[in-house]
Amino acid sequence: MGGDNAPDMVLDGLELAAERHPKARFLLFGDQSVLTGALAKRRRAKAVCSIRHAAETITNEMKPTVALRSRQSSMRLAIDAVANKEAAGLVSAGNTGALLTLAKIVLKSLPGIDRPAMAGIAPSARGDVVMLDLGANVRCDVRNLVEFAIMGDAFARTVLGLTAPSIGLLNVGAEEMKGDDTVRQAAEILRASHIGPRFHGFVEGHDITAGTTDVVVTDGFTGNVALKTGEGALKLIGELLRQVFTRGIASKIAYLLARPGLDRLREWLDPRRYNGAVMVGLNGVVVKSHGGTDAKGFAHAVDVAMDMVVHRFNDHIREDLARIGLDKRSGGDKNEGDRRLATA
Repeated sequence: MGGDNAPDMVLDGLELAAERHPKARFLLFGDQSVLTGALAKRRRAKAVCSIRHAAETITNEMKPTVALRSRQSSMRLAIDAVANKEAAGLVSAGNTGALLTLAKIVLKSLPGIDRPAMAGIAPSARGDVVMLDLGANVRCDVRNLVEFAIMGDAFARTVLGLTAPSIGLLNVGAEEMKGDDTVRQAAEILRASHIGPRFHGFVEGHDITAGTTDVVVTDGFTGNVALKTGEGALKLIGELLRQVFTRGIASKIAYLLARPGLDRLREWLDPRRYNGAVMVGLNGVVVKSHGGTDAKGFAHAVDVAMDMVVHRFNDHIREDLARIGLDKRSGGDKNEGDRRLATA
């Protein structure tokens, strides 16, 4: 029930996802009277979806503290389904703050993870780049950054399909003496770990779009600023191109000549290709779709969740934490392989 155009956007996205993932099954949480009729119009989605009635909906304006008290909301029931092992993961386009808060409290962190992080994929000159944290943790210590690197490495391997992703730690300079004690100590630990041969070292802001490394690790404050700056830069470029090619007859003729290349550029930078930020480090897969996306964008968020489930993302994190000596607790989920997702 989350998103600007829900539930139609979600159901149209599942219609596409059902074709891509024929073995997947989906639990739909929301108003049954609304979902039943809407789902009947989508043949593929209807065949793979089961509806779970939710009497309440968390709105975009609702504060996380209020959302916590709404135990019968579609979002809460969907997260409960993951916690109870009815579903291997969750995809939601709803209230971001409420989703992060509920997921942290209900699902809890993986054994050995101090703080879950928000990870996302961005375009670069050399291909897709994984970046984390994107805002879940404003302040981070040494251990947090090391854990982010481990989770980013696992994310790049499971979602991007990279066998040996390179990892960079975002800093104010590439030199070893740059930055504060936190980033320098984190760098020392990563160099001495099992991912040391693939640890590039420090990277700067321009290295993100240059694709210097496959994974960029930073604190949530810096990561969120970098993300919003990049989004703003892309919007500015789009607006400037529109102005250039609509200025006069000659400009419009130039646009017709350049259109094939511009279409390829538009497809490459299409935000729907990068829809689906992931809350990594939880006992279960949680993917946050942009609320303003369309069916194609939501289907991509489902793709991300399916990759993480099928390729055992959380198992990779557990294994890597054990190798680096950060697995201090026991427990965790056992049914990551179940190909069932919940949507709210």
